[in-house]
Amino acid sequence: MKKLLLASAATALVTGAAFAEGHAEEVKIGIILGFTGPLESITPAMGAGAEMAIAEVNEAGTLLGGATVTPVRADSTCIDAAAATAAAERLVTSDNVNAIMGADCSGVTGAILQNVARPNGVVMISPSATSPGLSTAEDDGLFFRTAPSDARQGVVMTDILMDRGITEVALTYTNNDYGKGLADSFEAAFTEAGGTVTINAAHEDGKADYSAEVGALASAGGEVLVVAGYTDQGGKGIIQSSLDSGAFDTFVLPDGMVGQQLVDDIGSALDGSFGQFPGTDSNGAEIFLGLAEAAGFDGTGAFSPESYDAAALIMLSMAAAGSSASADFKDHVMDVANAPGEEIFPGELAKAIEILAGGGDIDYVGATAVELIGAGESAGNYREIEIGDGAINTVRFR
Repeated sequence: MKKLLLASAATALVTGAAFAEGHAEEVKIGIILGFTGPLESITPAMGAGAEMAIAEVNEAGTLLGGATVTPVRADSTCIDAAAATAAAERLVTSDNVNAIMGADCSGVTGAILQNVARPNGVVMISPSATSPGLSTAEDDGLFFRTAPSDARQGVVMTDILMDRGITEVALTYTNNDYGKGLADSFEAAFTEAGGTVTINAAHEDGKADYSAEVGALASAGGEVLVVAGYTDQGGKGIIQSSLDSGAFDTFVLPDGMVGQQLVDDIGSALDGSFGQFPGTDSNGAEIFLGLAEAAGFDGTGAFSPESYDAAALIMLSMAAAGSSASADFKDHVMDVANAPGEEIFPGELAKAIEILAGGGDIDYVGATAVELIGAGESAGNYREIEIGDGAINTVRFR
């Protein structure tokens, strides 16, 4: 009789485990990026970075007792706030995502935050929205970003120019939250350092002819032209028109302008131009590059490692909270991102989940030496680059 009871109990345990496995929670993470629009040449690697982190967690199979994480893509367009808001609304109300990895460009990110994330209580972690205005936006504790604010980029860009002995520049920016925020931050930092901005002028994306804008920039003068625009849009048009007219031959390229497609399109005339985008030479960065190569995508692109880290932070925060509900895990994001705790690098998400499940602490270092400060944004590391021989070459890290 005792053997029969033991056998029955064992059968019940196996059956219960099989039932739990078959009915494990499905967690959905929205990935909203500008898959069309002025950054469409760099967003595929960003999406791939986030989805690589999701695949890593799914392979471990230990998140929230065996939950499966499903990425759901949506197109932010980067520049159309109404379209981005509608896409995010579908993610939340139709696809029932638990969190959002994104958005990418600052304007659409702010629109999604206010119109979708806050009303629905959904956590957002952006890998690339850099407007200083997002640092003080009302967010109900739901918004974070693994990219640093452009207040930091303005200082870094100033340091790069000063180190090269350049003290007079012309400046053009794409006429939106990202462009204006970066232009203002840079001008303030450059002027404080003793530099002169001869002109600070907006340009509109989507134009066929930028000769008038370039004429005004050329008239103001400057040793180089700073182009705070988009690599697939007006920024490229400004550069090409400047080269065609001989107005400028050297360009300073902030993060939105760093992409291999721009180098391929402009050709050798871009050699000698330089700039910066978020990046680090940490151990995590090297590990990420190897994982990306194995996964079949280019991990050197702007904001791809930040996308991996954003998705990873979402899932590790869920693990720390023991819940996929934004209301539960939003207060754990800063904890898993920062010390104290065991350092966690790319490829170690299963290890991190195990530590958290055991009640331990982690310090997620990730691919970009993550440290979240203030209202939940990256402290900021940058890769200084220079264009040469058809490639984006790293000069140093700052």
